[in-house]
Amino acid sequence: MSSNIPEITDADLHAYVDQRLDPARRAEVEAYLEANPDAAARVRDYRAQNDLLRAAFDNVLEEPVPDRLSHVRPRWSTMHFAAIAATLVIGVSVGWFAHVASPNRVEVVMSSLPQQAAIAHVVYTPEVLHPVEVDATQEQHLVKWLSKRLGKDVHAPSLVEAGFQLEGGRLLPGDDGPAAQFMYRNNTGERLTLYLRTAQADSGESAFRFAQEDKVSVFYWVDRDLAYALSGEIDRSRLLNVAEAVYHELNP
Repeated sequence: MSSNIPEITDADLHAYVDQRLDPARRAEVEAYLEANPDAAARVRDYRAQNDLLRAAFDNVLEEPVPDRLSHVRPRWSTMHFAAIAATLVIGVSVGWFAHVASPNRVEVVMSSLPQQAAIAHVVYTPEVLHPVEVDATQEQHLVKWLSKRLGKDVHAPSLVEAGFQLEGGRLLPGDDGPAAQFMYRNNTGERLTLYLRTAQADSGESAFRFAQEDKVSVFYWVDRDLAYALSGEIDRSRLLNVAEAVYHELNP
């Protein structure tokens, strides 16, 4: 790039995703992205984060403010809650990008997997009334629906022997198409989520990897044509045991 062009910063990338750049600066950023695949991968991650937030909170923003709150705490506006959601995403993002480098295409492909899984985990596990779209009583329908949307045979592994019961699942936006999330819960109320999406043909990864996103631990891997990420706010060794149970359940 010409030395006369100001340096492209992460703030420029966020502004590009949010469509807040003037045409000239947008053209400079697009030229930079074409020459920098790592930065282009970060932009895809930022867009996916926005999609997750919209999927999680758009319905909430459309709900009327309850009467008991509208005149008691007027300063807690829709924008206030949106700011809280944005802070959550930024915290997870910084935690990931601070310790991941992408030396080759495989790393770029895989880098967003634990991040997306962790975001989906922290968005949906606190839910009490609606933690899943389809509950475990309709497991057959859930699996068939997600398989159709992902275009792959999807299975909800049984984790009963590991102490976790299936609660249900949901459809989520992924980097290059739909993703799925299965949620599990044990008898003490701890929740785990299994995030999966189609794998890139050249990802070439099958071994378990580990990432720590703030309080969320994530083990992730690729099994044939699907990428998996198991997330939970539990001890790493316990999560690894469950991840191994997931793998063996899917590969009897």
